Amino acid sequence: MLIEIWSDVACPFCYVGKRHLEAALADFDHRDEVEVRWRSFQLDPSAARSTPDDPPGTARLIAAKYGMPLEQAEAMNDRVTAMAAEAGLDFHLDAARQANTLDAHRLLHEAARHGAQDALKERLLRAYFTDGERVDDSTLLTRLAVEAGVPQEATERVLGSGEHADAVQADQSEAAALGATGVPFVVVDRRYGVAGAQPVQVFTRTLEQAWAERVPVVVPAVAAPGGEVCGPEGC
Repeated sequence: MLIEIWSDVACPFCYVGKRHLEAALADFDHRDEVEVRWRSFQLDPSAARSTPDDPPGTARLIAAKYGMPLEQAEAMNDRVTAMAAEAGLDFHLDAARQANTLDAHRLLHEAARHGAQDALKERLLRAYFTDGERVDDSTLLTRLAVEAGVPQEATERVLGSGEHADAVQADQSEAAALGATGVPFVVVDRRYGVAGAQPVQVFTRTLEQAWAERVPVVVPAVAAPGGEVCGPEGC
């Protein structure tokens, strides 16, 4: 059974949703017959590349983007941090650094060739939300990819070129065709779509139903709307 997940490295609900799905899969009787494939979705493809001098923290960026008081943006971050803690994640949004995630997505496509995609996805999310790293920095991306199991030669080849940029764009276009306006967006066997960081039990029900039917169709139905998502207009 194929599970495809459209998400971004800089999406907090994508990290929470990853944990919820992992919990559902841990108790799924057919876990060994499930393939998880990460798809690209850039929330802000036009984001500037980071520099070492950029100040950390996302609250000021949120406040500036939406014209809200800084205190309101900080309260939003507090809510997201609390949700992450419930999923066992340690967010430090005051240390997070805005970045362009294209290179990270390109490396994730390369990681899939080496059976290291999920490991790299986890390292990238942790780097952004917990460690306050610049996830568009080539030195960092090389280290994380190699640690995850991508050969250094392959990593340097991708980062030194535009390789997989077309695959990233194709994922973006496919997400739109499937009706995904935000992420995470999880598609199970091309039959069921789960939008947002849904509770564990929603993922469990979807996995069980999809397994029982095992008849793929072209367009998935969107299950259990209302989960927390990030979209181009924000989280």
